[in-house]
Amino acid sequence: MFTLQTIAGDVPAGVQKAFDLKFPGAQTVKWDKENAHEYEATFVWNGARYSANFSDTGDWLETESPMTFTQIPVRVQEAFNKTYNGVIPKSVSKIETSKNTVEYEVEFNHGKETIELFYGADGTKIGARTGF
Repeated sequence: MFTLQTIAGDVPAGVQKAFDLKFPGAQTVKWDKENAHEYEATFVWNGARYSANFSDTGDWLETESPMTFTQIPVRVQEAFNKTYNGVIPKSVSKIETSKNTVEYEVEFNHGKETIELFYGADGTKIGARTGF
């Protein structure tokens, strides 16, 4: 398992250039190394907080932007509530990927465990992550 590590000022030039081209004028940028071949920037752009991931060669992989539960598609809300009725999400995000897909992430606590569920816009559950 790779440990997330903050790497201020130690981002490959190609990654920094790709970030600057995709998010011109971004502010309060903080870089972390996600794994051996991926970097994540958290930043403020056009007044909102985002995170974006890039490969170590500078390829954009995805952008994650926060949303409220009521902003995600109704079908995603319905799918979540069908299984987790009454559970209040800790955070909700829209994830746009380099593969031209859009996913919605709903993170919540279930007992002592944090769970992230991933849905397509039609409400289809496409993944889950726990124990992080």
